Amino acid sequence: MDLTASPSPPADSAAAGALFRVFARADWAALRAAAPPALPVGDLGALGGMDHAVPPAELADIYLPLSRLLALHVAGRHGLRRQESAFLRRPHPAAPYVIAVAGSVAVGKSTFARVLQALLSRGPDRPEVALVSTDGFLLPNRALEERGLMRRKGFPETYDLPRLIRFLADAKGGAPVIDAPVYSHVSYDIVPDATQRIARPAILILEGVNVLQPAPPGAHGMPGIAPADFVDFSIYLDAEDASLEAWFEDRLLGLQRTAFRDPGSYFRHLGDLPEAEMRALARRVWAETNLPNLRDHIRPTRERATVVLRKGADHAVGEVWLRPA
Repeated sequence: MDLTASPSPPADSAAAGALFRVFARADWAALRAAAPPALPVGDLGALGGMDHAVPPAELADIYLPLSRLLALHVAGRHGLRRQESAFLRRPHPAAPYVIAVAGSVAVGKSTFARVLQALLSRGPDRPEVALVSTDGFLLPNRALEERGLMRRKGFPETYDLPRLIRFLADAKGGAPVIDAPVYSHVSYDIVPDATQRIARPAILILEGVNVLQPAPPGAHGMPGIAPADFVDFSIYLDAEDASLEAWFEDRLLGLQRTAFRDPGSYFRHLGDLPEAEMRALARRVWAETNLPNLRDHIRPTRERATVVLRKGADHAVGEVWLRPA
């Protein structure tokens, strides 16, 4: 079967209309007028320069209205918790508002999440915003090798789901300090004894390809618990398959020139591969691993998101889908 020929499912405005309110870029950008003065458009350029450059127009047109919408949601949730505490006559433990960022490999989730973190932390109340990648909750390579799963790394079954759920349950339960495991893209593995310490942030951004997966069956075939059950607001970054494959190929070429040169890199043996062979390898990995994961597991979660950002071939968001509250 030729996996590379698998088309994207319909993703136009008409297809989205049943579940989402669809905003053309210009209509969404017009909403930035409601952004508070603490998020000045002129100062946003400093937030670029991540995995790929984020143009000032993208920051102003897309990120700024989204950050304002999120601020409204966060304030509403905190207000509800205060009212519920008063009604129940017992205090709620401080718990973060959890924002999930999902989407395919190479769609730009890490860049998006870091820029969103910077914007939200510059809000009027200067909230503490933590960012955690679900890469840290991947099973160690040793465990993946024992289970024959190394070639499926990033698929739902390659994560330590119980550990991720415990982490989120502790966060939402108001634990004063929780630790997340750390993943190294150089060693391509979990870093032993390394942790990212999270201390009751006001907002927690959880970024990962499969963060919106539904719960696997629990006891007696009943639904179990999934990380998505702890999420307050979710964002899915979307693009056509052809664009995603091209971005993945370009990213792998960029890593070959940088991270793969590190003597400790898991992929050091690819550092001197001729460009034509590297491109062929990237296309093969996309067809055999990333595309099936996208098709079978990642994109089916798109309709579960609160917001879908539809990117064009140039990485610019051309359309915003918003699920009505």
